[in-house]
Amino acid sequence: MRKLILTLLAFGMIVPMIAQIIKEETLSEVTVMAVNYKYLDNVQSESAAVPVKMLEKKVATYDLKGSELYQDDYDLYQVSFYIPEGKIVAAYDKDGKIIRTIEKFENVRLPKTIMMALTERFPNWKVAKDVYRVSYHNKKGTDKKYKIILENGDKRIRVKTDAAGNFL
Repeated sequence: MRKLILTLLAFGMIVPMIAQIIKEETLSEVTVMAVNYKYLDNVQSESAAVPVKMLEKKVATYDLKGSELYQDDYDLYQVSFYIPEGKIVAAYDKDGKIIRTIEKFENVRLPKTIMMALTERFPNWKVAKDVYRVSYHNKKGTDKKYKIILENGDKRIRVKTDAAGNFL
């Protein structure tokens, strides 16, 4: 009985190895190119809120040529992206490269540098509302601004900062 089980086990392992036929194929060459890496390098930062990063990544990876909007007749395409926290309007050229964007996000988590600057300058105030605006242009660069409303009891003030926490 033992010999029979070992023989069946050996036979069960050898037969599938013999039955496999290895077929070699040559695959066509594929070129992977990140078209909008400059946009992500200029716009994204480590301290940005998760919804902001998510939507900016979606804008950068959007396949314009594969969309139903694409036609060979146009040189410029404007595409809008929305989430509950904000929106981005992006202008693409006919190759799918981002030319410029306008971004607006409301009530997102503020970066630590801005929170530190706010607590240092306005110690007993708390953030009631914030708006994060980004404008990107492929030749002019990026402009990031925060508009913040602070409250202390019944008092309210408006403050503007840049991404580094410098007050404007």
